[in-house]
Amino acid sequence: MSESRFTHDGRQVSRRTLLAAAAASAIPMAVHGKSVNQNATNEARMPNATSTWPHGARLAVSFSLMFEAGGQPISGAGGVIPDPIQKGSPDLPTNAFFEYGIYEGIPRLLDLFDKHRIKMSSFMIGGAVDKAPDLAREIVRRGHEAAAHGRTWENSYALDADAERRFIADGVESIVKATGEQPIGWNAYWMRNSPRTLDILQSLGFLYQIDEPSRDEPFIVTLKGGDFVTVPYTFHLNDIVSFPFVGWSAAAYEQALRDEFDQLYEEGSHRRRMMVVSLHDRISGHANRVRSLDRFLTYARSKPDVWFARKDEIARWALSNRSSTPIERRGPPTVTGLPGSAA
Repeated sequence: MSESRFTHDGRQVSRRTLLAAAAASAIPMAVHGKSVNQNATNEARMPNATSTWPHGARLAVSFSLMFEAGGQPISGAGGVIPDPIQKGSPDLPTNAFFEYGIYEGIPRLLDLFDKHRIKMSSFMIGGAVDKAPDLAREIVRRGHEAAAHGRTWENSYALDADAERRFIADGVESIVKATGEQPIGWNAYWMRNSPRTLDILQSLGFLYQIDEPSRDEPFIVTLKGGDFVTVPYTFHLNDIVSFPFVGWSAAAYEQALRDEFDQLYEEGSHRRRMMVVSLHDRISGHANRVRSLDRFLTYARSKPDVWFARKDEIARWALSNRSSTPIERRGPPTVTGLPGSAA
C-alpha cells in the first residue's frame, strides 16, 4: 500500500500517520473513555441539559495545539538557541526547528489523539496553513477544531484598527481556503491583544477567545455587540512557557499534569472545573514528550465523568448554559487592564 502525502511549501511529504482511519475523525469528544455518537455530539454543541458539563461530567479537559511552523519570520524568531542571530540573517537552524512541527510533531500528536479518541482545538497561523494546507485539512478531517492564530507569528496589538482587522481576517481566509472551516476561536501571539480586539473578533463572527488565564472555567464577557466567551488559556501547563527544552523533566511534567487533573477533578464534585493543556507543534511533538502525554492520557481516561472537549464545544456549552456561567461586565481595557469592549 502506498503512503498518503501532504504538500508543504510546494513539496510532497510522505507521512504514514495521515493514513489514520476516517472513522476516528467522527468522534468529537469522549467521556470516561467511551466513544460518543452523533446525537451526543449535537447535544454537546447545542445542549439542553442542565448539568454543569455534558453527560454529567465533573471535569472538562481541553487541549490546544498551536500550528505555527512556517508563520514565523525567517530571522529573529524565538527558538532554542540563546544567542541572537545577526539582524536580517536567516536563522537556518531555528527555521528548521519550526519545520519539525510539520514533518514530525503534528502528525505524531494527531496519532496520539486518535489513540485516545480525544479531539482538540488547533490554533493555526495563516502563513503556516498556506505552506502546509494538506496538513491543516488533515487536522480537520480527524475531527479537530480549526481556530485562528493570526496571519503571521508576531504581535498585532500595536496595529491600528484597520490593520488589526486585516491581520485577523487574513489568517481566517487562509484557514477557510485550506479546510473549508470558519474559525470561531482566537488566540493572539503571546495572548497580547489590543483594547479593541474582542470587538473586532465579534464583528468577524468569532464566538470566543482564549487570551485570559484568569479562571479554571469558561466565562462570558459582555461586549457592545453582546455575549462573548472566554475559554481561559494557561501559562503553567503551556509547553513553551513552563516546560521548554532547558531543564526538561518528563517526570516533573507528568506529575504537574496529574496534580492539576486530580485537584480539579476533586473540585469538580461541587463546581464547574476545566483543565487546559497547551501544546506547540515543534515542542510537544517530540517523541519523548508524546510518550509522557500518552501516559497522562491513559491515566486521565481511566477516571469516570471526564469530558475531553474542543474549545468551540466548551464555548457553545457556556453560551447555552448562561445561567450557570460566570458573566463579567467590564469597563474598557484601558481602564480595567482586562479584555473587554473598547471605550
